[in-house]
Formats: sequence, C-alpha cells, structure tokens
Amino acid sequence: MRLTILGCYSATPRVITNPTSQVLELNGHTFLIDCGEGTQVELRRHKIKFNSISHVFISHLHGDHFFGLMGVITTFSLLNREKPLHIHGPKGIKEICLLQLKLSKGYTNYPLYFHELTASTPEVLLEDDKIMVSTLPLQHRIYANGFLFQAQPNDRKLDVVKAEKAGVDVAYFRKAKQGLDVPNKEGKLIASEEITSPPAPPQSYAFCSDTAYHPPLAELIQGTTVLYHESTFQEEHAELAAPTGHSTAKQAAQIAKAAGVDQLILGHYSTRYTSLKGFKEEAATIFPCVHLAEDGKVFQF
Repeated sequence: MRLTILGCYSATPRVITNPTSQVLELNGHTFLIDCGEGTQVELRRHKIKFNSISHVFISHLHGDHFFGLMGVITTFSLLNREKPLHIHGPKGIKEICLLQLKLSKGYTNYPLYFHELTASTPEVLLEDDKIMVSTLPLQHRIYANGFLFQAQPNDRKLDVVKAEKAGVDVAYFRKAKQGLDVPNKEGKLIASEEITSPPAPPQSYAFCSDTAYHPPLAELIQGTTVLYHESTFQEEHAELAAPTGHSTAKQAAQIAKAAGVDQLILGHYSTRYTSLKGFKEEAATIFPCVHLAEDGKVFQF
C-alpha cells in the first residue's frame, strides 16, 4: 500500500501548501482521493500516470476538496484519454461538472461516469476480486463522506516442500492456496491447511477528512491498517472545532485508539499554525503511532 500526499492543508491554497488531495495505490488499483486546487500539477510533480487513475472519490463539495477536479477532467481529455473515469461524490457533483463542460463546450472524448452519493449510512461503492471501497458518513457542515479502502483477502501461502511430500501435483497448487482440499497422486484428499499457511491480513485504509469528533466512526473502521483523520486544530483552538465541523489532533487520536487501527496519519491542518510539531505531540499523548501528512510525502505500508 502506497499513499502519496498531494495536499493536506485546509481552506485556501498557498505558495507553500496545497489543499486536500492524495493518491492511494492498493492491490493494483490507483485512486485519487479529493481533488483540491493544484492537484494535476502535483500529479505531474510526483510522476503519477494520469491514465492509471480510473476512480476519483470526492468527500464533500467544499472548494478545498474539489476545485481541482475540472482541471483534471479537462487535462485528461486534452491528452486524448480513452479510458473511462468514474467520479464518486455527493449529489450535485455531476451538475457542477457538466455545467462547466457545457458552457465551455469542452465535453470529454472519454466516458465520464458520475456516482452521486446521498446515503447517511455506509454503502459499498466499488468491489472486485482485489478491493472493496465503502463510504464512511462524517459529521461536517454539509453532507460529507470518508472512504474505506479494503484489500480483499489474499490466497493462503503454499509450502511447496510439504505439498510435494504429500504427493500433490503442481496442477492443484492454486486450488490449495484458495483454501480447497486437493487430491494427491493416490487420490487421497489433502487438506489445504496441511500444505498451506494463513495469508497476511489484508491491508486497509480509512480516509476521514472534514468531520467533527464523531465516535460512531470508530465502529466502522475497526482494525484498519492506516487511518487518515483530519486534525484542523490544536488544543489551544479546540473551541473552534465543533462549530466549524472539524476535529483536533487529540480527537483524531481518540478515534484511532477506539478503532484499534495500526497507524494514524494527521492532516487538514489550519494554516494559522507555523509548525506541525504540536499536532503530533498532542495526538501522541493518546495514540502512540502517529504520522504527520505533509505535501509531497509518500507513505509506504
């Protein structure tokens, strides 16, 4: 699992920081998550192939999370993209994009599909043999979702020496790895557990941006490998969190602890702070494994 932070600050873009956008690479998929201003420039800067992105997930319709989307859509078209692009986001995202395309007479030369979200409970958006993506309802000033990306379980690990000793032909190795009992050369069924071992737990990533402290969220992301949770404020400005629909670093850590995640990444910092050090220090008093998102930073898990 590889996560590239293209932008991780709140509100307006600056010369030195970008609003929210990130790229997740998991189990053969490349996803663009949120799309603040400057996203396509950062995609180029980090040498992420535009054509590798088939799905874009937009958490909510505040500008610092989607104002870069039209640029991405248009540039993909100018580069003669043919591959379909799927946009998952709140109801209204289709109208916004199609109106701009209509008035600029800039319709795409590739299939563009919109999947508008209205549900207030989790729903599966995408599922195949590699991955499943679901919504995570958030508590913000407007309708907003986070997203849970889960790799599908891996095959069991085959012990070739044991398989050969048991007389299992190589033609049955694949079935044994899938957990099926297989015959040996004498026709005796060999249990998969005898010649294989359990796979590593599948990795998962929860993206939770722009939300007030919302304890029920922890139930939806139990045991997640990595949690990205907004931490707009430090404790000195904690009184601003609830009225604006945001969280503090400590509140993000409380969600991580309650959910039993492996690692926490903080982000969506208010630009009022000149240093990020305080965010990590405050969160670490509650949850031990804390990372700071930074523009351009790449996490490899």
